[in-house]
Amino acid sequence: MRKAYFAALLAALLIVLGPGSSSSQNPPSQSGTSNTSETYRELNLFGDVFERVRADYVTDVSDEKLVEAAINGMLSSLDPHSSYMNAKSFRDMQVQTRGEFGGLGIEVTMDNGIVKVVSPIDDTPAYRAGLQPNDLITHLDHQQVQGMTLPEAVEKMRGPVNSDIVLTIRRKGRDPFDVTLTRAVIKIQSVRSRVENDVGYVRITSFSEQTTTGLEHAVKDIKEKLGEKLIGIVLDLRNNPGGLLDQAVKVSDAFLDRGEIVSTRARRSEDAQRFNAKPGDLAQNIPLVVLINGGSASASEIVAGALQDHHRAIIMGTRSFGKGSVQTIIPLGPHGAMRLTTAHYYTPSGRSIQQKGIEPDILVEQAKIETVAEAQRRREADLRGALKNPNDKDQPPAQTQPQSQTQPPAQTQPTTVPKPGEQKPGEDSEALQEVPSQPEQDYQLLRAIDLLRGISLYQKAAAK
Repeated sequence: MRKAYFAALLAALLIVLGPGSSSSQNPPSQSGTSNTSETYRELNLFGDVFERVRADYVTDVSDEKLVEAAINGMLSSLDPHSSYMNAKSFRDMQVQTRGEFGGLGIEVTMDNGIVKVVSPIDDTPAYRAGLQPNDLITHLDHQQVQGMTLPEAVEKMRGPVNSDIVLTIRRKGRDPFDVTLTRAVIKIQSVRSRVENDVGYVRITSFSEQTTTGLEHAVKDIKEKLGEKLIGIVLDLRNNPGGLLDQAVKVSDAFLDRGEIVSTRARRSEDAQRFNAKPGDLAQNIPLVVLINGGSASASEIVAGALQDHHRAIIMGTRSFGKGSVQTIIPLGPHGAMRLTTAHYYTPSGRSIQQKGIEPDILVEQAKIETVAEAQRRREADLRGALKNPNDKDQPPAQTQPQSQTQPPAQTQPTTVPKPGEQKPGEDSEALQEVPSQPEQDYQLLRAIDLLRGISLYQKAAAK
């Protein structure tokens, strides 16, 4: 009986290991015999532990659960992004890449045994609750996260629609606090767009199967609305956690006429890939500003890096997340699939952004905008007997408005977060978002729009 169980276990592990896998990187001395023998001795040790747990553990544990935990432990020990997905998790992942799934709307990773927020997804329970990139989730329904694998934590955050879950958050600069979220069906509209006077604004929240189509429709709509008035486009990738590699390549290609977009390098040189742009620029070479921040990861960084290296766009904001690895989803039949890190990706100039991220061309921290009263000053027009403007001969001298009617200039201050239970006058929960929901309060976006208008003015002056 033990041999039958061990044979089944060995077969399951060999599916993951693959033929010819070995714990050694050196060439075998005798046609691989010594390495193969060592591998089977290690698996025999695993079989002994497996049998002892089945026989002597304090409670009965199913073989399926033990094997899944063993496989996931092996994969998750490699890096934060490799993991095992059982059949249910695999189905959920496939639904998510199609742009609709159930849960909280939050992209997470594991950091020293604690779940770390990469970014909340727009218009989801996590976004509306004010979760921010780099928040640490220490407890789920008051159960400690440390000791859970990432898939286990994600599974616990999922559940029936309209059910509640309490997340304990640790955020830099304040004491740990609890947030109660209500699970919902997360329908991701991957691309949103609008016009800001003479500038087009396109926000990509994630890279799913519908992203490229959504981008094409967005740019077309902006062109129809503004026509010749269009002076530039802001491509907002802030808090975009990434997604499908092919969609990142297509989005980059949409703004590039030629050249490399991204390359991937695996352990075997023959598995390296290069992705190149095809002729045609969706924006017809009009100025482009890309906004990024610490929540911009993976596919977002591929796009930002490609456009930056080709000098097609000005990158503005703060340093991105720094995920420069490629994960391959390998189906395992009815048992689910494994997510395995198989390559590093590099920007066209050969940069790896792993742990470093994309550095913006223009560093702009997010800030809160508020007006500051300006002291009353006398102007030329207030002086007795002041000369009239020679271009306004038929008009009386301009009169300064009373101070109560003067519109003072805006001044920026760093965003501050109240202590738990404290709320500043006039603020609501949306005001604590890293990316403000109101365009007129989004300092980074306003800077991007001002930059595009400055470029437009310069181009017009140079053409004269």
